[in-house]
Amino acid sequence: MTLPTEMTYVDLPSPGGPEKMVLARGPLPEVKAGDILIRVEAAGINRPDVLQRKGDYPPPPGASPILGLEVAGEVVALGEGATGFSIGDKVCALANGGGYAEYCAVPATQALAWPNGYDATKAAALPETFFTVWANVFDMAGLEAGETILVHGGSSGIGTTAIQLARAFGAEVFVTAGSAEKCRACEALGAKRAINYREEEFKATALEETGGRGVDVILDMVGGRYFDRNIGSLAKDGRLSIIAFLGGARVEGANIGPILTKRLHVMGSALRPRTSAEKQAIRDGLAAKVWPLLERGAVAPVIHRVLPFERVADGHRLMEAGDHIGKIVMTVGGS
Repeated sequence: MTLPTEMTYVDLPSPGGPEKMVLARGPLPEVKAGDILIRVEAAGINRPDVLQRKGDYPPPPGASPILGLEVAGEVVALGEGATGFSIGDKVCALANGGGYAEYCAVPATQALAWPNGYDATKAAALPETFFTVWANVFDMAGLEAGETILVHGGSSGIGTTAIQLARAFGAEVFVTAGSAEKCRACEALGAKRAINYREEEFKATALEETGGRGVDVILDMVGGRYFDRNIGSLAKDGRLSIIAFLGGARVEGANIGPILTKRLHVMGSALRPRTSAEKQAIRDGLAAKVWPLLERGAVAPVIHRVLPFERVADGHRLMEAGDHIGKIVMTVGGS
């Protein structure tokens, strides 16, 4: 396959607002050993992209400085030793960076075939949220059938994914969301109760809904502002999984006594700094346990808006406004 020497990508000459992102031309990414090169047809927009754009989430050493952590498209080149895929395969992948571009190189171990019946837009909406939820809710927090989970930010891409996967694996789901519309959307996806945090105190409601017992798992992206109430909302042997700090990373005046008395587990992780081996393990778990659910239609990405590549700034504004329900996806390269 003959490849061009240059591609269009989203450049960020300096950190700042959405207007700082501009389309530019440059060379295709280097395809390292173990990589596949994907001609990108669609790419997801995620909260870490916004943080990186602002200068608050620098890429790890060796990663592409180009924004973008998930893509879907066609395999057009294989690096030395890359296995599992062939030229022409349609794949989606968790990228270490570089997704806002016409071509993106990713480790083959972080890619999966499109679920049967999926197009590029739907496939691009999968990697970042499904990797995150699988790693933090199931691998780390160990959510099991018959347990209860409280998901903060239930209408986000992470939240809509967590609701569906938790329900699919037999858990009872409660969520928080910031409007009546978002709460209805979460309950339509399978949440037993959506708590409008602007009108209700989630700790009191979680305890009431569980007969005073508390929930087994909490998936939290708020952080410091919710920490004390999260601890108070957990059942004995409960697990708090923190994946972001939208409400700050510092906690003052929290009562940590219940961590001892209820044998609580407090954990957290970010996806991007994980090793290639760790990401491969998550990928393998998704392929075995979740991809069959996607292909049966038991679980599906919720897509709020699809925008053309040229409107990447609008996508970031939409993300920051916080009014979306589900994922924001860009089509790339005229797809």
